[in-house]
Amino acid sequence: MLTPLVDTFKQLRYQIAHLEDGTLNSEYPELALFIDQQSLNLAEISKDLSFIYQYLYVYGRKSDATFTRFRNEIERFALWSWLIKGASVMALKREDIEHYIDFVVEPSRDWCSDSVQWRFKQKLGQRIANPKWRPFMAKETKPSQQTLNSTFTALNVFYKFAILEERSFTNFVPVVKKNCPYLVVQSQINQPDTLSDLQWEYVLRVTEERCEEDPQLERNLFALACLKGLYLRISELSERPNWSPVMSHFWQDADAFWFLRVMGKGNKLRDVTLSESFIAYLKRYRLYRGLSALPRVDEPYPLIHKLRGKGGMTVRQIRRLVQQSFDLATAALHHDGFTEEAEKLMAATAHWLRHTGATHDAQTRPLKHLSEDLGHAKLATTDQIYIQTNIKERAKSGVKRKL
Repeated sequence: MLTPLVDTFKQLRYQIAHLEDGTLNSEYPELALFIDQQSLNLAEISKDLSFIYQYLYVYGRKSDATFTRFRNEIERFALWSWLIKGASVMALKREDIEHYIDFVVEPSRDWCSDSVQWRFKQKLGQRIANPKWRPFMAKETKPSQQTLNSTFTALNVFYKFAILEERSFTNFVPVVKKNCPYLVVQSQINQPDTLSDLQWEYVLRVTEERCEEDPQLERNLFALACLKGLYLRISELSERPNWSPVMSHFWQDADAFWFLRVMGKGNKLRDVTLSESFIAYLKRYRLYRGLSALPRVDEPYPLIHKLRGKGGMTVRQIRRLVQQSFDLATAALHHDGFTEEAEKLMAATAHWLRHTGATHDAQTRPLKHLSEDLGHAKLATTDQIYIQTNIKERAKSGVKRKL
């Protein structure tokens, strides 16, 4: 039976300790039994698992998102290596990794689940594995280019780390990726996913109107304002082990301009400028929470609060708020006869709001200012995603061509 190998990041250090001292069975009985039942040499599996835990601990400290992404990829890679190839992950050759990519594109049905399943639950002092958990989600379509690239990234980083730690001397992942038949070379013109003006109008307006009958939706409204108006990633709004967004992260300079200090990718702090329009929504949200209209330097209150419990909201919880607003707008668009816009909105994610805000403002803001608020390390990144100067110039020079 397929069994999850890795628990949460918080539990990872306990898994490492149990594996090292041979007491895995005391807290993870199903996982210990699963390892004992494999035909592959027990010592080889233990070495693989120990190294996987070490790898995830090192890279998982960066962020919850990094840990989750790398955990999912490496966990199913190890299971495939042990159960299907019958080999240690350190013994795989180029053709083996090619076969694994084929498997990722079309996994066996018994390796797939129809819904997201929990991995381990606490019961009587033990972490009990979920028998319904599977490494893949069942899908009718092939994995997206983004999904395949994520797989290659995780494997590449894994084997690079193995070489640094002298556990391996080869990394076949780059050559497999280069020759992968499932990857499509991207076009120069690659527009970011954004909401149309009509979709954004409905998302904002419907949420705002519903606040009158359900004041709890003020949280949704403020989250939308942050994600679209400040170009924030959803992780930058959420509670993390090394960063808790609080109201005192809003600050005002000597010239009365307002900023929000956030921690972005790579644990880099940046100060995002606040518009007058956003400040109006900030005041509205704070008054709803019973706070003064504008923040003070000593306020420890979470940026987006939970209705029950302490601390700020997680990525998943904030994503639910955004999705709730998207669902309300979708229903309203359908009701008003905008069927096509409604159907397109059903595919939207919270990250589209960051793209929507930046794409809209790219028409009026200096590139450098937009790039700094987005948290891009290079101006070229902002230009490539939102402005595409070279492509526009090429289009202008090409439009007058004669046949």
